[in-house]
Amino acid sequence: MKRQRGGIRTAGRLVAAACATATATVFVAGALPGRAWAAGESPYTFDGAAEQIDGAASSLDSQQLKAGQSYRDSIKKDGKLYYRVDLDAKQNAYVSVVAVPKPGARAEYGDGIKVSLQDGSGTQCGYQEASFGSAGFTRPVTAYAARTIEPDSSICQQAGAYYVLVERTSKAVSTPEDWELEIRHLTEPGVKKTGPTELPENWPSGTPQPPAGGPQKRQGGAGFHDATSLRQGEWRSDIKPGQTLFYRVPVDWGQQIFASAELGSSASGDTYVGNALVLSLDNPARGHVDQDTVGYDGDPATLALDPHRPVAFENRYSSNSYTSALRFAGWYYLSATLSPDIAKAYGDKPVPLTLRVNVTGTAKAGPAYDGDAGPFKVTEDDRDAAADGRSGAEADRSDVMRVVAAAGIGSGTVLVLGLGVWTVVARRRGAA
Repeated sequence: MKRQRGGIRTAGRLVAAACATATATVFVAGALPGRAWAAGESPYTFDGAAEQIDGAASSLDSQQLKAGQSYRDSIKKDGKLYYRVDLDAKQNAYVSVVAVPKPGARAEYGDGIKVSLQDGSGTQCGYQEASFGSAGFTRPVTAYAARTIEPDSSICQQAGAYYVLVERTSKAVSTPEDWELEIRHLTEPGVKKTGPTELPENWPSGTPQPPAGGPQKRQGGAGFHDATSLRQGEWRSDIKPGQTLFYRVPVDWGQQIFASAELGSSASGDTYVGNALVLSLDNPARGHVDQDTVGYDGDPATLALDPHRPVAFENRYSSNSYTSALRFAGWYYLSATLSPDIAKAYGDKPVPLTLRVNVTGTAKAGPAYDGDAGPFKVTEDDRDAAADGRSGAEADRSDVMRVVAAAGIGSGTVLVLGLGVWTVVARRRGAA
């Protein structure tokens, strides 16, 4: 803030006005944690701070995505949309896209989205595809594209304008309605010293014993923005046909995440529903890691994600897409979707769902980043949120309100309040 002439009285008026604006922002954010669609459209909760943007048909007409910011858009059937990101030659960059079709829409095998990142010459820096697979029903799916700074590489390493291309693929018989998009651009600092790029041959690939302690009630969220925080344990929810529940788990450097899901039994029938439950794992940049499905016939049904390597910086150099996605520490996301066909066979009522989560391995020091790691780290606040079950939105509001409570009243603390709120909001937006 620039120093103004006019003495203490003028400065006080400026600080008070700015603080009032910041405080109003805090309470609005508390009241509106995220925009949900209207009844009958979608239960997905979008980031309430997301800005509206319009993807372009040509790369040269594309609008810029700013790092640390979320955006909203929509894409038509077989549509292609371009966005622009301006990158330096030091930081890794990620652009994720969550595609949210309306519930109950028809989907064929292979329907989904592709997200790619290109330089000005059309060279593809990285891409990922996400589809509904064999499940045959729509649900929120996410994919990301990355620009990775790599030793001894000349592809996509220069500073300049890069272009994000989002493509939707749909079969002729698939439901034609537009899909909503939630887009986020993140950057990861470069490292002061390049470490090993080769992965160790041996790693703990065995599945651990189920977590002890018995089930605890913790209902999932309705989107990435309000995903319910979990730590290691057995977690009980209720899931409705067609619903997707979101959770997040802090996984530090050197640690592994294991997850399984179980649908409880039903007394109302014995009809078999194929691919009744889908369990997905996504990384802190909302890049897809893995997923699995299981059928249901009224008896208990269980699925488990395959074991994967511990989180490590060198994973990014792997040609295996599962391993490459486990490239940084932070919040890893689990999402569970129950097929809408369950309603036809067992009625439109919630089905008991249990998630079993193991986080194994001793946390290690991360790479020597040349800057703040942002969302690519695990903090004590993150561990506290996982223990309490706070979502990301709730954790943000808790941090802000602690600043408000600690600020007190009086002219001397007004400045602290204003600066504190600004600091928390800025940090949280950057890590959102």
